[in-house]
Amino acid sequence: MNAASTTAGGLALELRDVRKSFGKTEIIRGASLQVKPGERVAIIGPNGAGKSTLFNLISGRFGATSGEIVLNGQRIDGLTPFQINRRGLSRSFQVSNLFTRLSVFENVRCAVLWSLGYRYAFWKFLADLRDANERADQVLQMIKLDRRRDVLAMNLTYAEQRALEIGITIAGGSSVILLDEPTAGMSKSETSRFVQLIREVTTGKTLLTVEHDMGVVFGLADKIAVLVYGEVIAFDVPEAVRGNPRVQEAYLGTALTQGH
Repeated sequence: MNAASTTAGGLALELRDVRKSFGKTEIIRGASLQVKPGERVAIIGPNGAGKSTLFNLISGRFGATSGEIVLNGQRIDGLTPFQINRRGLSRSFQVSNLFTRLSVFENVRCAVLWSLGYRYAFWKFLADLRDANERADQVLQMIKLDRRRDVLAMNLTYAEQRALEIGITIAGGSSVILLDEPTAGMSKSETSRFVQLIREVTTGKTLLTVEHDMGVVFGLADKIAVLVYGEVIAFDVPEAVRGNPRVQEAYLGTALTQGH
């Protein structure tokens, strides 16, 4: 794979006829998408549509069978997850992936080190890294966990763990953020607060999120991409997607009516 710069028309993220097969089974069937800098995009679709697979392709967890994925003008298909992260993309997962025996602060500080230029060094004390500590405290304030700074991650509530996951995702300063079902398992009140938190911490960033809660989708997204059987059948502003006959057919006219 040639990771040299390509012309992406000023797009933050572009998928060009991306396909993914597992054996003879084609899961992603020529998905194409163009996301502008600063847009918030929700990816929706019926169960089995390939949403998580698409996220795994974008973030480098899976390699594409064919097609191109372009991040900020550079092809990233074929790169490893950490290489993609260092080019400006970060993601969260459906299941919280935390250092449970480290404090909230220590979890976030781990996430900021590389972006500040720190590499592996046994002779440095983390407590002496003033810029890393200050950046970690800033992130904790953003995600409203500053008062839980010294609590072990394992002792947080579920909603707090999800907030910490968001904090870790944004801590490195990536310009493109992928959130995989960020509000799954939350109550209505927790979801409402969490959507506002996502809005605040992703201001100025490009956001892609996989989400099943249509209230969250219509309350958060600038645009919605509808994935059905591995193909993007619609990509537009929420009201246009709501009225799209192909989308209504895919959802049997039910899920989309729950957004408002």
